[in-house]
Amino acid sequence: MEARAIQRTVRQSARKMRLVIDLIRGRVVPEAYAILRFSKKLAAKQIHKVLKSAVANAEQRAQRANEALDVDRLRVKYAVVNEGSTLKRFTPAAMGRGTPILKRTSHVEIRVASEPAPAAKASPGAMPRGKANPGATPRGKKPKGKARAGKPAGKAAASARKGSK
Repeated sequence: MEARAIQRTVRQSARKMRLVIDLIRGRVVPEAYAILRFSKKLAAKQIHKVLKSAVANAEQRAQRANEALDVDRLRVKYAVVNEGSTLKRFTPAAMGRGTPILKRTSHVEIRVASEPAPAAKASPGAMPRGKANPGATPRGKKPKGKARAGKPAGKAAASARKGSK
């Protein structure tokens, strides 16, 4: 089950909102709620409202489709903050000039999706994850030594190739 919520023209700059939205992207909903609740940023309050709305939308969609939905299994699948329209104002400055003030707004979009049910336990003969090939070198690293595996190096190798023809 997937649902989304969008809040438009939030009176805070997108740059400040992105600092908070990056903290919850990809997290489980209860964990995201906890992060937002204890964040000192003002943006956390607005993002919390949008997340709460997205979860409520998922519940309603599941109810309409007559499906079971566990809110604790929802995950923040997609979370972005885009720039909204900028309110342009002017304040008086020296020598009769006016200095522009840009009051920035932003649009917040959050999508939540339910995780698949946990898979059954692996068979006892299966290899543990992470150590597929213990003798392999790390990615991008070359083996140390003069000659690499299967290739002779240097002038001796070139003369050996010529002589073999």
